Amino acid sequence: MTRHLTRRFGGIVALRDVTLSVGRGERHAVIGPNGAGKTTLFNVISGELRPTRGHVILEGTPVTGLPPHRIAARGLSRTFQRSNLLLNLTALENVRLAVQAHTSATRRLLTPVAHLPELTDAALALLARMGLEDRAHVPAKMLSYGEQRQLEVAIALAGRPRVLLLDEPTSGLSPGETARMTEMLTRLSRDQTLVIIEHDMDVVFALADRITVLHLGEVLATGRPEDVRSDPRVQDVYLGSLEAGA
Repeated sequence: MTRHLTRRFGGIVALRDVTLSVGRGERHAVIGPNGAGKTTLFNVISGELRPTRGHVILEGTPVTGLPPHRIAARGLSRTFQRSNLLLNLTALENVRLAVQAHTSATRRLLTPVAHLPELTDAALALLARMGLEDRAHVPAKMLSYGEQRQLEVAIALAGRPRVLLLDEPTSGLSPGETARMTEMLTRLSRDQTLVIIEHDMDVVFALADRITVLHLGEVLATGRPEDVRSDPRVQDVYLGSLEAGA
């Protein structure tokens, strides 16, 4: 996915020589302390930022430096740490707009939605996948925070991406909401590659086939969950502090 990726902000090196390899259909978690470079990595992969050096490869195709909409058209979708919803629209309307953006219906702007039932059907199916079928007609601003996060994933899935980047999907959720989100993510098709930034280690170890640990913008370790958990370097800079309640 990335090869020798570096991103500088003036004199600050946010990413240094980061190589991230993710197999098709893999569940890959990116973890590390605050400021490790995790979100910067996602921003470069998705085209929000251009790398200072290095390459981004999406299923064998170089996409380095392409704008976000062109990378999305090549099969990548993502969520963000902060909500990106249209809060005055219903859950159904939010997802239906996302479905429409990825279909030929985008060229039929003057056609009433009522005449395009396939969009509504597709949006309702996505809401059902994320457990929101009963909340379809509720304005997004009236959903609970956990439901809003579920809605964001439904929107990200609207384009049937082959690669899905999730930036802290359980951040701020209650234990019950976290368990529900984790269960839904485990049910995602293996046709989709999942890369997730996550601080909740229970979520990481429940989902991930492999884990990459970033520290000060560099890859500290990559491997199977059990290997990363037992790595003394990872214990020292990250997992140890979590277990101590820091």
